[in-house]
Amino acid sequence: MADQNLMEKIISLCKRRGFVFPGSEIYGGLSASYDYGPLGVELKNNIKKAWWKAMVQKRNDVVGLDSTILTPKIVWEASGHLQSFHDPLVECKVCHHRFRADHLLEAKQAEPGYIKEKPIELNEIPCPDCGGALSEPKNFNLLMKTELGAVDGQKEDAYLRGETCQGIYLDYLSVKDAMRQKLPFGIAQVGKAFRNEITTKNFIFRMREFEQMEMQFFVDPKDAEKHFNYWKEQRWNWYLSLGMTEKNLRFRQHATDERAHYAKDAWDIEYNTPWGGWKEMAGVHNRGDWDLSRHGKYSGIDTTYTDLEGEKYVPYIVETSDGADRATLMFLIDAFAEVETRSGDENAKHEKELVLRLHKDLAPIKVAILPLSKKEPLQKIAKEIQSSIWNELMTQYDETGSIGKRYRRQDEIGTPFCVTVDFDSLEDKKVTVRERDSMKQERVAMADLRKYLLEKF
Repeated sequence: MADQNLMEKIISLCKRRGFVFPGSEIYGGLSASYDYGPLGVELKNNIKKAWWKAMVQKRNDVVGLDSTILTPKIVWEASGHLQSFHDPLVECKVCHHRFRADHLLEAKQAEPGYIKEKPIELNEIPCPDCGGALSEPKNFNLLMKTELGAVDGQKEDAYLRGETCQGIYLDYLSVKDAMRQKLPFGIAQVGKAFRNEITTKNFIFRMREFEQMEMQFFVDPKDAEKHFNYWKEQRWNWYLSLGMTEKNLRFRQHATDERAHYAKDAWDIEYNTPWGGWKEMAGVHNRGDWDLSRHGKYSGIDTTYTDLEGEKYVPYIVETSDGADRATLMFLIDAFAEVETRSGDENAKHEKELVLRLHKDLAPIKVAILPLSKKEPLQKIAKEIQSSIWNELMTQYDETGSIGKRYRRQDEIGTPFCVTVDFDSLEDKKVTVRERDSMKQERVAMADLRKYLLEKF
């Protein structure tokens, strides 16, 4: 599905319609920094809400947490990240641009005509930007370091968390006791993480500041494989339930030498992206007892669990990890469709029209309210309709332009339903409800409209 042109169209749509803006743009921007605009924040929030609903709200065996972003150095010593959280860095000797060595090798090996029996050496690859020679790879730690304290020379080293799960491990005992949880049970968290990435590209796919949706499920070691397979199925089905196209998804197991230092097994859910084929979107990992054992050792706190039979063990952890930003991007890519002209009068029609076929639960705007003209009687009815439903549904009021142009604007941002108030509405007390994908229009009595729309959602 390599289609860089599609990616350019999506980036353009995001800027033009208020989904995503470059960060600090008035000062020239900051690399891999993006702000979510009015529609983007709604879409991303809807994705997080859908994740939370599936992982916490609709389950008795998973509870939530919101842990701190700032963490002391010892947390990352215990987790192994200070020793093992590295990427191989190479630098061009001519232009001094930096790259991840493993990404350069992957890109080279994916080129047409490459023979897998003849592995590429890094010294055979020139700089992608200027063609210059590259340096030998060096390990580059991804954690973002900061200092706490007011007096220079007396400041304490701290880190912005590189992953949200460490806070869950630190609070595992407190949550277990406060919520009277018995194994197996999980702790879920949505929040920011920070990594000092060497190469950041492909829009919001890889950033230095990003948001994770992670759940750690604590289990008896002998049951770990059963729970691991269960959560693989659950995460796969979640994406499908929100309308993602199954042919664009696949599972990929990490090779033994590819796994993180803590992983006993690891599978990625990958999406077939427009810029480079299959890329990681989510993961399910068997972390073993690494995390609780290490934090128990470094803190001096006993992390063993005693079950009802009196057996003691350090729980294994089955982790599900989803990127909120990556999910946002993949849902946008998957929903993006260009269709033959279908809206407006002959003079206003376009050769191609864009429809963002987002699942109704994810759409930023659920219902658009469109008075046919700016005349006061129609405006009054339209605003009364909007105020009657905006407690339950996110709405947008639009009275500018022809009705065809307004339909197109709503199609472009993925709005499932448009409600048009016309001059007949003054007489018959009905409005026209238009559905985004089928373009089916239905006259609905204003007195029944709220119930009608709520049933749709």
